[in-house]
Amino acid sequence: MSTIRGFVGTYTREESKGIYTFKLDTEKKTLSQPEIAAEAGNPTYLAVSRDNRHLYSVIQKGHAGGVAAWRIDDGRLKKSGQQLSEGAAPCYVAVDPDNRYVLSGNYHRGTVDLYSVDSGTGIASPVDTDYHQGSSANPDRQEGPHVHFADFTPGQPYIVTIDLGTDQLTTYQIDGQRLKVLSLLDFPAGTGPRHIAFHPAVPVAYVVSELSNELFTLDFRAATGEFSISQAVGTLPADYGGQSSGAAVKISPDGRFVYVSNRGHNSIAVFQTEADSGKVTPAGYVSAGGSWPRDIEIDPSGHFLIAANQYSGNVVLFERDVASGRLTETGSVIQVPEAVCVKFLYES
Repeated sequence: MSTIRGFVGTYTREESKGIYTFKLDTEKKTLSQPEIAAEAGNPTYLAVSRDNRHLYSVIQKGHAGGVAAWRIDDGRLKKSGQQLSEGAAPCYVAVDPDNRYVLSGNYHRGTVDLYSVDSGTGIASPVDTDYHQGSSANPDRQEGPHVHFADFTPGQPYIVTIDLGTDQLTTYQIDGQRLKVLSLLDFPAGTGPRHIAFHPAVPVAYVVSELSNELFTLDFRAATGEFSISQAVGTLPADYGGQSSGAAVKISPDGRFVYVSNRGHNSIAVFQTEADSGKVTPAGYVSAGGSWPRDIEIDPSGHFLIAANQYSGNVVLFERDVASGRLTETGSVIQVPEAVCVKFLYES
């Protein structure tokens, strides 16, 4: 596959119009100039169905927020359905591999919403909502629940949410279209966990914390859906004294390297994993090529990594050495205003 279609979710507070699309040419190592795929309000986070037929986005319309479903027609998106309710929009959206359910996590409301997939519109009304409760040590950021991640575990019948406000990971199971809590994992108070990535070969996951700038290695018991913390490593250089916050965490297809974006330090931290335990060792840093790397994404080939820099409004292409994990800027940079999230179509 020499060209891969990608999409970028954005804020639309300033110049952005909505969701943008581009192509990655893996032979030329370049990104095509972005085009508007669909106009929408604050479609910050995106998810693509495994059959590449639908893209799901967060959406804000007036005083209501929710999730929109879009039919994918090459680089164009046509809205097929949406579910809105009064209040702030979610910050995360996901679709399960079997294309039965869509999931959203709402930072401001502290909720996780489960939707069924409709064959016509792509999304139906919510079938269940769970309201998180609690707070934690940081009075400015953790005065209440703030769900920052809600997604399906790969190859397992679970849902995992990460709550920055309560310092908790929650494991759910869908029981008759209801969200049933199976277990809770508490992170150290004030860490502010944000996103999680699962190792493809061993029962391990990685959580990046926004407030404490750490990467946590978790042991995952697939039989019960329980997690436990086995390691915590800082995501910033030891001599860095400025302000920064952890953002995205992604893992290479072979599970050998983990990447974390640091907003403020404006870098991508590289970690090498141990084959058996999954524990990590810092392996270096590279500039994100812009300001406030809100998201990073590895392309389906595993040879490239994209950084979406929100404040500088650019998307930067890195070549990834699969043996060493090292990232090298290709020189290919495109301008996407208020870039937040990058997703690629799945390989067919």
